[in-house]
Amino acid sequence: MAQRDTTLQEDTPRIPPPTRATASRQRPVLITGGAGFIGTNVAHRLLSAGQDVLIFDNLSRPGVEHNLHWLCMRHGSHVRVCVADMREAAAIREAVQQASQVFHFAAQVAVTSSVLDPKEDFEVNALGTLHLLEALRQLKQPPPLVFTSTNKVYGNLQDGTLCKQGTRYEPTDRALRLAGINEDCPLAFYSPYGCSKGAADQYVMDYARIYGLPAVVFRMSCIYGPHQCGTEDQGWVAHFLMCALTRKPITLYGNGLQVRDILFVDDLVNALLLAQTYMPTLAGQVFNIGGGIANSTSLLEMLALLAELHAQKLVIRFTAWRPGDQKYYASDIRQFSAATGWVPQVSVRQGVEALYIWLRENHDGGTGERLAMAGVERAS
Repeated sequence: MAQRDTTLQEDTPRIPPPTRATASRQRPVLITGGAGFIGTNVAHRLLSAGQDVLIFDNLSRPGVEHNLHWLCMRHGSHVRVCVADMREAAAIREAVQQASQVFHFAAQVAVTSSVLDPKEDFEVNALGTLHLLEALRQLKQPPPLVFTSTNKVYGNLQDGTLCKQGTRYEPTDRALRLAGINEDCPLAFYSPYGCSKGAADQYVMDYARIYGLPAVVFRMSCIYGPHQCGTEDQGWVAHFLMCALTRKPITLYGNGLQVRDILFVDDLVNALLLAQTYMPTLAGQVFNIGGGIANSTSLLEMLALLAELHAQKLVIRFTAWRPGDQKYYASDIRQFSAATGWVPQVSVRQGVEALYIWLRENHDGGTGERLAMAGVERAS
């Protein structure tokens, strides 16, 4: 996440200035990183239900300014905007003072970027989260917080024994194979990204314990869906689909047998909103959130599905494993399901088909790619 530049380019959609809450308007839900993939989907759900939303985002990730434009065009004055960075403590304090609830998604999200610049990664993910927590702690009645952490806090998970089963790896341990990885898995931060997100994860949990902040942590697996600007490092399902649509090679690091559980974004939004609803009983807890065993897939299995949907041969290249890559990860989602009744509703095939259709209908290639991925029609 680069330092913000508040000077909008000529071709950047106009964004309304920040709007302060007034006595005549409801207190908004604050979404940090609200113009990103997950933030956009959460904001749209809340706004569609009549809830005002305050988007806090530095707009540094390519394509997110178009997500924000799409939200503003759809929902008008109910969208309030603060173009700022998580490293700006004063801006965070002002935003928090207006909020009725907080969803904290803003982050540096790429492992490779964290390796190249671990200091910036730490400042955005760890220090930025601490700024938010301190702003909440200073309020007499702090709004409830849901923070999205990552399964990377569990490290590379090399201790478990795996075996090859067809087109995927499977754990030899029966309990792990049937249920997935639960919240008791030891933390083992790996990569600067894992360290910064893990530190933020632990700070949120400790502020809930020490200061009584109403806060919940989601350690998330792979999320996918509309409005995702997928890359090799983050959002790999959308990235694979975009490569297929643009006839670009897809690079697999390793042998493609590695397994992930994937969760369609609509199901994640349901879980996030339930976390706020059940906050009185969930506060201070951490939950593994993903598609679960039922929605697990290897990279090779995903490519087979994409080839079927796209009806064209995919160009696939193999290269060396990346340091710290998990060969198998599937979330054990039973703890959150038991607490709230939540279960994923969208299967792998249903979700991937929906995203494929959405990308195909909105993608026009070339200079319009960023606009299309954000759901903004190109001007004629």
